Amino acid sequence: MNSSLLFRRVIQQYSIRSFNNISSRFTSSTTTTKNSSESSPIDSELKNKIDDFIKTNKVAIFIKGEPNAPSCGFSNAVLQILKLHGCEFKSQNILEDVKLRETMKIYSNWPTFPQVYFNGEFVGGCDILLQMHQSGELVEELKKVGIQSKLSNLKNTAPSSSSPSN
Repeated sequence: MNSSLLFRRVIQQYSIRSFNNISSRFTSSTTTTKNSSESSPIDSELKNKIDDFIKTNKVAIFIKGEPNAPSCGFSNAVLQILKLHGCEFKSQNILEDVKLRETMKIYSNWPTFPQVYFNGEFVGGCDILLQMHQSGELVEELKKVGIQSKLSNLKNTAPSSSSPSN
């Protein structure tokens, strides 16, 4: 993963963590104390299923809805970007399972959906995938996981703004 993408992800995750820490300070005085059964936020069986899903698929996404009927504009955008690149993927509909949806927020330390994984590594959400697509980074990241993007041949074929001299 290139350094600019990594930097963006670190900054976004840091911002989310900072926001969560600040918001928890305001809500902690009004919430009840967790009991011992709530001390482990991720069910180990569900974690193993998630691990298996994201590690056995080159591209795994957690979306709202199904690929042929997304229930969210951001999920639809991710699906369109992946289809534009001709990328095969496996998806999970997080609207069908509340426990999966809440667990994924903790698992990835990312509060929103969709969530995109390449070879078991969390990439980000719609905003990150869109930036990668627009910058051309997505073609390179897909290549790293063994996927040839349909757009890889178009990468540097834009016509030059200067006209050739005669």
